[in-house]
Amino acid sequence: MSHAGERSPAATLTLLDATMVGIGAMIGAGIFVLTGLAVETAGPAAILVFALNGGVTTFTALSYAELASAIPRNGGGYAYVREVFSAPVAFVMGWTRWFTYMIAGALYALGFASNFIEFGHIFGVSLPGGVLFWAGSVVVAFVTLNAVSTAASGSAETLITLVKILILLVFVAFGLQFVDLGEFEPFFRRGNPLTVLPAMGLTFIAFQGYDLIATVTEEVEDPERNIPRAILLSVATTVVVYLLVVFVALGTLGAEGLAGAGETAIAQAAEGFMPRFEPLGSGAALIAFGAVFSTISALNAVVIGSSRVAFAMGREAQLPVALGRLHHRFGTPLVAIAASAVVMLVAVAVVPIRVVGNLASLFSLLGFVIVNLSVIRLRRQQPDLRRPFEVPFYPAPPVLGIVLNLLLGAFIDLTTWALAVGWLVVGAVVYLLLSRRRGEPAVPTGEPETEISDPEVTVPTED
Repeated sequence: MSHAGERSPAATLTLLDATMVGIGAMIGAGIFVLTGLAVETAGPAAILVFALNGGVTTFTALSYAELASAIPRNGGGYAYVREVFSAPVAFVMGWTRWFTYMIAGALYALGFASNFIEFGHIFGVSLPGGVLFWAGSVVVAFVTLNAVSTAASGSAETLITLVKILILLVFVAFGLQFVDLGEFEPFFRRGNPLTVLPAMGLTFIAFQGYDLIATVTEEVEDPERNIPRAILLSVATTVVVYLLVVFVALGTLGAEGLAGAGETAIAQAAEGFMPRFEPLGSGAALIAFGAVFSTISALNAVVIGSSRVAFAMGREAQLPVALGRLHHRFGTPLVAIAASAVVMLVAVAVVPIRVVGNLASLFSLLGFVIVNLSVIRLRRQQPDLRRPFEVPFYPAPPVLGIVLNLLLGAFIDLTTWALAVGWLVVGAVVYLLLSRRRGEPAVPTGEPETEISDPEVTVPTED
């Protein structure tokens, strides 16, 4: 319960705002850069790859929806695991999710910078500064926006995401009339259906992001009803948009053309059938414009998500408590936002981003396994807990979510697994130091199971 002089996050985000946080993160740069790479691996069956990944994502999304309705607290997967498992397991979940969101932010900032500079080149403008300058600038801009107002950052996310969805729908509307179904023959590359598996591992990251909705639960109106709806709406919308875009791209440019175009596949497909849009110019210019908006919305979504995970962990004293405080004037987790921004900026400047991107994918898959386990464990621990939304056909969806996420993780290389162990060791050191400072045992002995009875929490403000 809140006490005098303390406050909880304000519920300023609507169902539409929450849904756009998830869509904004999922329809990011991935749809522009991953389509060509998926076709290169799987041929025309790339459309099946995106459909199957959407199915795998849905199993875990259902688990998120049930947990969010039963445990309406900021922090997403970390908050759920904190309620169901022991403190060390919850710390590992929060530590890896925080890292994943921050690294994803660095990836999106670099993607924005490259697309923004290229967008300037289309109009014959050579923008001053390089990729690092623009990547750092956009991180600072959106961190500032998030620091001063949750409502403003949520509204900006909604507007930006709606613009990029509109651009993709324009691409689909023009392209459908030029689709040649003969481009889908033969459907499987070299006649081998198994080529879809590595392509699924490559593109699965495109469907991560709906979990960000759960990190802002306490800032959404009527969260027990709206969070599950926002999660499922964002996944369904994203899958439909991806399938339409990939269908048009394959049917107009063909598998060989898309595979050869690589990261510019969608833009090259657009160049073939879209008219000029003044003052933007050709279809490729419109797609480049959409790519800029996509990376911006994805960056804003992970700035929101990463800071809320750090905020939740600080509130539970699993990270320094300053991270768990709301600013007395802005009502935002200012310290958590700033801490997340520092790591993003460091990653932008010095980290080999491709390797760490793989690391973020691996942590996401492992995190989703734990979330599915949380649903099963919570059902056994508290069968009578009020659940405004329940996973249909339980326990099949969470079990399939566990199995399929582990299967996709098996396709990630050993170097990434070794780096993951290294990051977990760093986390273990942090956890032990904080536990010693609090005078608590690092590893609980017979930690009692807790009953979830009151989702309202105490949040100290900054002095």
